[in-house]
Amino acid sequence: MKALKIATFNINGIRSRLPALLAWLERERPDIACLQELKAADRQFPRQDIEAVGYGCLYQGQPAWNGVAILARDSEPLEVRRGLPGMQDDDQSRYLEAAAHGVLVACLYLPNGNPQPGPKFDYKLRWFECLLKHAQVLYGSGHPTVLAGDFNVVPTDMDIYNPRSWAKDALLQPASRACFDQLLAQGWVDAIRHLYPDERIYTFWDYFRNHWARNAGLRIDHLMLNRDLAPYLKQGGVDAWVRNEAKASDHAPVWIELGERRRRH
Repeated sequence: MKALKIATFNINGIRSRLPALLAWLERERPDIACLQELKAADRQFPRQDIEAVGYGCLYQGQPAWNGVAILARDSEPLEVRRGLPGMQDDDQSRYLEAAAHGVLVACLYLPNGNPQPGPKFDYKLRWFECLLKHAQVLYGSGHPTVLAGDFNVVPTDMDIYNPRSWAKDALLQPASRACFDQLLAQGWVDAIRHLYPDERIYTFWDYFRNHWARNAGLRIDHLMLNRDLAPYLKQGGVDAWVRNEAKASDHAPVWIELGERRRRH
């Protein structure tokens, strides 16, 4: 496989944070970028601005909430699926699937689920169950595939600065974590945790209570690789500098680089 950089970024409002997005794209130059929480209708998506810095784009917007997009550098993403199978009655824009640079890319924005218990948490679990069913199909498809996005799940206590402070939050509930564990059981590789098995790495810092300055973060943005893509994983990380910029999203972009297949010893 050719060298390839894939990133995911919850932009938290693409219109207000467009300058930050364009600056990140021009500086880091991911080949594929998955965006979540656009908070903009399709007609408001800044397609021309993104194309001007060299990216083709595919998007599914929604006024004020949600919304996902897949960007491909010097290429046009080829749409495969719009919306998650099993959620045909869902009016929230949370799932987009496309082929880009030889990889099948599923960009997702999993429901937050708060407050819990309640209907929002029930919706989160229902959505996750549909994702698990579709992910099983994608995993064995024979195509190199990545599930990229804001999963709104803190997989383990090592992925949060202080689990006690968030004990009642939907992101840490046993049912949420059990769904994530089911993805791993299917064989999906959590790319960042695979590369950094013993390090505390965060992708989200709340706006409140000085979380960014204290590095009081959570890891909820993930890149999951199937068996056809995982052997090409070389490196990855978090572009934390983006979180420190003016009017930043509360998330930072997460990225991986792929290259030649790893040899077995």
